Amino acid sequence: MDKSWISNNSVTQEEYIRGILNFLDFAFANSSENGKILCPCTKCVNCKKHSRMDVYEHIISRGFLKGYIRWIFHGEKVSTSNRASACEVQHEFDHDMDALIHDAFSVDVNNDDNDADINMEDVDRETFINEHNVQQYEVGDNSDKFFKLLKEAEQNLYPGCKFTKLSFIVHLYHLKCLNGWTDKSFSMLLELLCDAFPKENTLPKSFYETKKIISGLGLSYEKIHVCPNECILYWKDLAHANVCPTCGISRWKVNSDDVEGRKKIPAKVLRWFPLKSRLQRLFMSSKTASSMTWHEDSRTRDGLMRHPADSFAWKDFDHRYPDFSSDPRNVRLGLASDGFNPFKTMTISHSTWPVVLIPYNLPPWMCMKQPNFILSLLIPGPKGPGNNIDVYMQPLVEELKELWEIGVKTFDACKKESFQMRAAIMWTINDFPAYANLSGWSTKGRYACPCCGFDTASKWLRYSKKFSYMCHRRWLEPDHKWRNNRGHFDGDQEFRAPPKVPNGSTALRQLKNRENKVLSPWKKKSIFFSLPYWEYNVLRHNLDVMHIEKNVCDNIVGTLLNLERKSKDNDKARYDLIHMNIRSQLHPRMHQSNGRKYLPRACYQMTSNEKESFLEVLKNMKSSDECVSSIPRCVQVKQRKIFGLKSYDCHLLMQEFLPIAMKGCLPNKVSKVISDLCRFFKELCGKVLSEHNLEHLEKRIAKTLCQLEKIFPPSFFTIMVHLVIHLAYEAKIGGPVHYRWMYPIERFLFTLKSFVRNRARPEGSIAEGYLANECLIFCSRYLSTVETRFTRPCRNDDSSFVENANVFNPRGRPLGRKNHVGFTVKKRKRVSRVSLDKKTLLQAHRYVLFNNTNVDPFQREHIDFIKRRNQNRRLSPYEIDKIHSRTFPDWFCERELR
Repeated sequence: MDKSWISNNSVTQEEYIRGILNFLDFAFANSSENGKILCPCTKCVNCKKHSRMDVYEHIISRGFLKGYIRWIFHGEKVSTSNRASACEVQHEFDHDMDALIHDAFSVDVNNDDNDADINMEDVDRETFINEHNVQQYEVGDNSDKFFKLLKEAEQNLYPGCKFTKLSFIVHLYHLKCLNGWTDKSFSMLLELLCDAFPKENTLPKSFYETKKIISGLGLSYEKIHVCPNECILYWKDLAHANVCPTCGISRWKVNSDDVEGRKKIPAKVLRWFPLKSRLQRLFMSSKTASSMTWHEDSRTRDGLMRHPADSFAWKDFDHRYPDFSSDPRNVRLGLASDGFNPFKTMTISHSTWPVVLIPYNLPPWMCMKQPNFILSLLIPGPKGPGNNIDVYMQPLVEELKELWEIGVKTFDACKKESFQMRAAIMWTINDFPAYANLSGWSTKGRYACPCCGFDTASKWLRYSKKFSYMCHRRWLEPDHKWRNNRGHFDGDQEFRAPPKVPNGSTALRQLKNRENKVLSPWKKKSIFFSLPYWEYNVLRHNLDVMHIEKNVCDNIVGTLLNLERKSKDNDKARYDLIHMNIRSQLHPRMHQSNGRKYLPRACYQMTSNEKESFLEVLKNMKSSDECVSSIPRCVQVKQRKIFGLKSYDCHLLMQEFLPIAMKGCLPNKVSKVISDLCRFFKELCGKVLSEHNLEHLEKRIAKTLCQLEKIFPPSFFTIMVHLVIHLAYEAKIGGPVHYRWMYPIERFLFTLKSFVRNRARPEGSIAEGYLANECLIFCSRYLSTVETRFTRPCRNDDSSFVENANVFNPRGRPLGRKNHVGFTVKKRKRVSRVSLDKKTLLQAHRYVLFNNTNVDPFQREHIDFIKRRNQNRRLSPYEIDKIHSRTFPDWFCERELR
């Protein structure tokens, strides 16, 4: 059948009408409905069913849907003999995606039943465009799955129901994932609903049947067997091997391959979630496609850094690879990895390592949110992979190579066109131990600082038995007076220049020569160097500000309060001062009376009263309602202890509360330098950074750390304290800190931990839970009539507050009972009355006058009265304010009382 009239703009009116009539004859000849078909006009876009005359009028007045060449929704069969390319499949569904999936899954009581069904079909189409593009399947191989979902979308839940079978299951499954229902409870609910609905209902009977239906909307993952000793992956050429060629250990669990007819159980399984399909879905969905080019289309360019796209690393990458940066749709990724215990108890030793990818193309309000994180690998426990993590990274790195060199054909739902999508890794995000696993540089010992490299300055403390990193005078001006000072620092003069951060080329040269060095900090060559661009990335691995800030906070608080096992000042630290021949006033001494040794009091040590005063401030501190930190629960005033601080507790303590609590408890020279360090972290963690301010921070933090060296003992300066000197430089290179720290990753790990249902198979539970969550995140973008993770109200939602119903319109809901002259506070089953003084009552009156519209009529009435009394003399602004603040409140109260 000739279909050229659809896309040919020069076709005559007679040919166009003849083509429409041929289409109608074909569609109704293959229709099983009673006189209705899907209307392919540009407004209905195959979303509504109409009669023949209505469809004819719609197409004549609105036009036929461009790109709808293969009429698969009107009875045309898809050929299974020819292999269809991704571009051909896209042309099958090349229509207005925004209009097609608008209000998908939404159910309106006033609409007819077909509207909800077609909305489900729209999401099916979007899903299968994605699968065809990614996997390049034959159309026949996937068409059964596609048309099965379409059938589910067309089938009513029961006769007369406004829901279709698929839409109801998606809504119900969404509630399960959002509220954490167990599989058992979900199956029991389905059984109850099947009994409650009419007998003709099509609801599945169990969670297992529901899962098979829902799986058609989601993406999949692959299982790859691993050698128990982490030597190889049974993948590609070794896919059918039974024994590891390196260590000779069997691929299977013990005794699982000895019994005939029994299914063999692999000893260790890596779960790989292919990246291409997940990146494509970001462009295939009209809800996210436009956001993937935000960094180019809508980013503010004023010289300040608000996003990684403003950073030097991003710009340098663009300059080095102009063919990649020419299309803003090419994806920049951050890679994060860390281990966590999937069981909610620390008595079981188990470490599971997920590898998470973050698409940086998205705008700031979407970029670091969990729904946009992509789980790429799930490395099994019970032990962490250590340096063998490169073995597990092979599938991901191979995919990244292909995405860089070739790319993948993708449909852009925003621009309605296909393009070749490419992707690249910008940097990794991890804590310091994981830094060693991914980079290959040992983060322990003499050369523990990866930014200083072989030029790291460290000293071995003889009595503390660890390295100290007191070398921060190198970052001062060359003629600074502190460079000549010996006794106040580490006993030596310092005239060296600051070390240069080694680049990728330097790292590769060092790796070639590491065999000649007995104690080389390089443990391996990272698998990331197999990526063509990795050697030239300006910032390959990030220092995690979250863990650095926590360790610095623990060192400071533990030393100030002299906490056991937390303080860096003890007998061994004092003997190190003797060995280094510095600070003789702090050396251990002998009592003349009893001959016992004692440690002289240092300037940073608090007395018992000062400790109690310091902890009282923290104990009585009140934080905002939505603050996840609770520092007072960690404070014990009488025992003069603080313990159990989490990372975010230390974050707030360093940036907000520590400078306040220290006032009056420490000498000015100590409190001032600690306050400077806290201010450094606060400015560093700002949402908007400027290169000028960061250069100033680099110079300031060098002086601050040198002042700390003059106060605290050498054992205080662990590697985590030393890494503070490099944070401002990395922020200047990589942009704002909150795109490169572990806070959002740690929260995502907690979400993965919640997926564990079967404690015997934690990684399998996490994989299945993630797939279900991923599917529901995709569907939730189109659920308009139910609460989703995108439309969920905040914890203190006051949307139900009626405007002008009361005098005050609070942000939060009031607690307790109210009265006229005061308020009551409930405390331990006793009610105490708190009265307002005259000044506070006057302030409350003034607040009412200036902030509530209910008072306006009385206000105007009183001002008119004053005007008449003054013979209509025009009042000055000062006189009107005087009326507001003094005369009017009393008059208003008297009127209200009457």
